[in-house]
This record gives sequence, C-alpha cells and structure tokens, in this order.
Amino acid sequence: MFLRVLAFAVFAASLPGFSGERPNVLFIICDDLNTDLGCYGDPQVKSPNIDRLAARGVRFSNAYCQYPLCGPSRASFMTGLYPDQTLIRGNAIRIRERVPNVVTLSQMFRNNGWRATRIGKIYHYNVPADIGTDGHDDPDSWDEVVNPRGRDKTDESKVVTLKPGQYGATLSWLRADGGDAEQTDGIAATEAIARIKERAADSKPFFLAVGLYRPHTPYVAPEKYFDLYPVDAIQVPALHDELAESIPPAAFKTLRVHKEQIGLKPEVARQVIQAYHASITFADAQVGRILDALDESGLAENTIVVFTSDHGYHMGQKGHWQKRTLYDQGSRVPLIIAAPGKSLPGGTACPAEMLDFHPTLAELCGLEPPAMVQGVSLVPALADAAARPRRDALTQLDPMGASLRTERFRYTEWGRDGAGGSELYDHESDPEELRNLAGDPAFAAIVSGLSARLRQRVAEAADVPEGLEQNKVAGKRGKKDHRLK
Repeated sequence: MFLRVLAFAVFAASLPGFSGERPNVLFIICDDLNTDLGCYGDPQVKSPNIDRLAARGVRFSNAYCQYPLCGPSRASFMTGLYPDQTLIRGNAIRIRERVPNVVTLSQMFRNNGWRATRIGKIYHYNVPADIGTDGHDDPDSWDEVVNPRGRDKTDESKVVTLKPGQYGATLSWLRADGGDAEQTDGIAATEAIARIKERAADSKPFFLAVGLYRPHTPYVAPEKYFDLYPVDAIQVPALHDELAESIPPAAFKTLRVHKEQIGLKPEVARQVIQAYHASITFADAQVGRILDALDESGLAENTIVVFTSDHGYHMGQKGHWQKRTLYDQGSRVPLIIAAPGKSLPGGTACPAEMLDFHPTLAELCGLEPPAMVQGVSLVPALADAAARPRRDALTQLDPMGASLRTERFRYTEWGRDGAGGSELYDHESDPEELRNLAGDPAFAAIVSGLSARLRQRVAEAADVPEGLEQNKVAGKRGKKDHRLK
C-alpha cells in the first residue's frame, strides 16, 4: 500500500494539472450504452477511443445506476439524489416539477464561476422525437445549451423497426448514408470541439457536458460502422428456459415487457446486435474527436474527463432486449474518470453509484457540494485501486423492486420486505446471473445479511435531506409515467 501511494505521489507531482489551478470538467455520456466495450473486456466491440481514455484514467468495473430508465437515472445523478428523493421514477418529468430548490451538478459549477454548457442529451429526451429540441432540460443548470439535429432525425422514415412508426421504445435501426459529421452526434462533437477551442483562449474554467444519443434506438450509424460487424459472425445469447421457474414473478415480468421482442428470430437478433455495436463504435469515434481536440487545445492537463452512460442495456441476455431490469446487464454502467494529477491510471472494483459524481467532482475541484447531496466521493479510489469509499451500490425499480450489488454478490428483493420474492447471485461463479441462490441453505447467512443491508439502504434513500423541497402531489400524479420511451 505504501509503495502504491508513493508511486501516486510521484506520478501526480509530475503533472501540470497538479498545480492547483481550477480544473475544467468534460462530462461525456452515451445513451443506453452498456459495458460492451474493449476496455471492459468485450471481445467484439471496437471502442479504441473510449479504451484510450480508460488507459489514462480509472475504470470502475462495478458502477451502477440508481434506476434503470433514462429519465429517473439522469435526474438522480444530476441532482445527487435517489429516485425516492427526487420523486422521479419515470420519463418526461422535469426535475423542478418535483424538487424545485435542488442544486444540480452543473449548477454547482455555474454558481462557483465555471461556464456550464450542455450539448445534446443530459436530461431526458424522447428519442428520436425530441432530437433538436430542449427535451426535458433544466435551464438553471446551464449558461449555454446546444441542441444538435442531424440526418438521423431527417431520415427517420427510413428506419427499420419491429413496430411500424415506433422507434424509441422498440428495436429499430438504420444503416445510414453519409458521413459522421451529418449525424446528430457528429454535429454534437463538432460543437464540443468549437467550445473547447473557445475556452482555450479564455481563462474561465468550464463544465462542458456532451450527451450523445447513440447507441439509443433507433441504432443509427454510417454504413462503414455496420461493415465492421459481419452479421454472420454475431452470436445471439442463449435462452434459458428454466429461468422463469427460479426467479420471482415480478422479476420475470421485467424480462417480458415488449411482446414483439420476445423470441426474436436469430437472423433478426443478429441484425439488432450488429446495429447496436455499429452505433457504439460510431459514438466512440465522436468521443475520439472530442478527446483529440482537448489534447490539441493544451487543456487536457487541467481537465477532468468523465465518461459514462445512463444505465445498463440487455442485448438478448435472459431473452430480454433494452432496459428496465435489476440484473447486472440492466443496471451496470461504464464509468471512467481521468483526473490529471489526482488519478492513477488503472481499474478498480470499488462499487460506485452514479450520484457519487456530485461529491466526487466537487472534491476534485475544491468545491463543497450542496448539503442535500447524497452519495460519497470516489476520490480515494482514483488514487488507490484498493480503496473502498463505498461498500455496495443500490438500484431501485418500481413496482417495489430493489437490488444491492457488492463486489461479489447481487441481492434483490421484490415487494415490501421481500414479500414478492428474492434473488441472490454469486458473481465469482455466476457472472451472468443465471443461478438464483436465494433459497439455497448454504447461503442463508449471506441472504440474511444482505437483506438487512438492502432494507437499510432503501430506507436511507427515501429520507428527505434537510432543506430539500418536494412536490409530492406531482410525484403522486406521475406514478404511472414510467413507460419506456
């Protein structure tokens, strides 16, 4: 431990970013991206630019969203609050409808002299319907906003979809004509590059949030990215018919949300996976353009870069496609933090929650987060892979499902106090979460301990922080607004 700390001190002292200047923050988030990335061990997906960011930053292998749906997740990490505190458990809800006096992540920076800019999707948008609009943005969060709109929106009628006329909530894809720069995310990258160049000539620090729409459905990418993934070489995850018998009915129900996506023909499933992977590599190329501009600007040495997604995503695992499950595939997110002078490159198994972004970035930038912010700072884990500022990660899902992820186990309860059943998975022997051990007597003590811990975490996540105003009437009205969009 001493040698590692010493190595970090030498490493940090050698970097200009360690000088104490107010650092910039570049926050890049993809939409509906799971950990199908080279730096997370995926053997097929080509993600060279995200991989090179991981090589110079810290890759969290156990990072989890707090709600596996876009709107609630984004509201949670941008406010530093749990869904039971934001009262947002569905899409299409603006945060100040529920928590009017909250101080968001970028607002914290804006209030302290950073220039806060949003490009693309940070809060919820209906995709592709709201592309080119403000979506469900929060004006108090930004000094400047940019809403790119590319030919992926213009060519919407060309999209192949399992449900005619529907794109955002069903499997849909397009092998697009034209080049990267014509797509919405290509335009977003161009706009981000322009802002970085502007800031290079300005002494004011920036918080630049770039929200890419891909790989959210419809999976749209120029044809060259599809060509990287020959459809005949793609393998579809195997189905496990015995799954329904081993998990609670409520858990199985989450795996059968979209009737048209159950039991896809292999040739269709392969096209879906091809398109998803093509969209990832297309998004990766835009990340690369932004990182190149940061390096060329001379600002990289004093800019903290965060890369992530809003939740996990199934690609046929357990027979499910897309999101809204409490399994690892549905709740695990990629998370890379590169903080010059304050992070030692490598990977860490430290559990992380997305609402930890708020206190982590505050500490890295010498700020005090708002008192109502939940979560913990992950800064110790940036300097020491063995550090554990957090012991587990909580993810929740209505109706009444909650899951706890430790380094080794995932434990989930359905219904009040587990009345609807429970699940336990040992990731040392079962990383795909196929064997539910909750009823195994050999794991009774582990179940008991994790159950107590889960209920404690759920209760704490429902406590209203001092000073937080909640519009509970609006929250009650919106209980049924959690449909996928």
